[in-house]
Amino acid sequence: METHILWDIDGTLIRNSPDGAAVYREAYTRVTGAAPRRTIQNPHGMTEGQLLAQLLELNGHPSSMLDAVLAELEDRIGALHDSGFTREAVAGGARALREVANRGWTNGLLTGNGPLHSRSKLVAAGYSIDDFSWETSFFGDRSPDRHHLTALVAPLLGAGTHVIIGDTPNDGLAANSANIPFIAVATGVYTVSDLRSTRALVVVEDLERGLEDVLGAISKLNQRG
Repeated sequence: METHILWDIDGTLIRNSPDGAAVYREAYTRVTGAAPRRTIQNPHGMTEGQLLAQLLELNGHPSSMLDAVLAELEDRIGALHDSGFTREAVAGGARALREVANRGWTNGLLTGNGPLHSRSKLVAAGYSIDDFSWETSFFGDRSPDRHHLTALVAPLLGAGTHVIIGDTPNDGLAANSANIPFIAVATGVYTVSDLRSTRALVVVEDLERGLEDVLGAISKLNQRG
């Protein structure tokens, strides 16, 4: 049976950016004709589909505008990519991906971002798109929440060991709802203490100092079968 490691992106493989919300605001503004008067206070752990749908609702716009905002978001992401924008990878991220691959496990994604946004962010942080199996990854641009995403894992991947690695309690809750083991890394906005309130197999400060604990927890799952 195969082992799939499903990585979150923001706060897990790349550092959160204070400018990260700007591309969503710009897409929203271009479609609706005005900047949002009300904003999402805590977007961490939300999917793009969820965030933009709630932003439209908060500001009195119909949900039918979501497709147009998502299409505009892709245009904004393309423009960002062409401008040569960069993102910062977390310490130990590249090595963690290599160590997972060296053990014969598959690196995939389970992220609130859409496929284009995911590729753009990862490449901007110095990762290669070849680091990941895109056919066995899960993207949140069309998902109402992370529970919807995690419910897709077992039907697509079938039997085997599947693990979600993320940086928010929402990641953990979504993993729990689908009975998928969760590993937490405190490289986002949540602390080790915050993440210990989840049902994570292990909580690590970062992927540099905590990599052996992460790999060890996954190996134990494989031994259990």
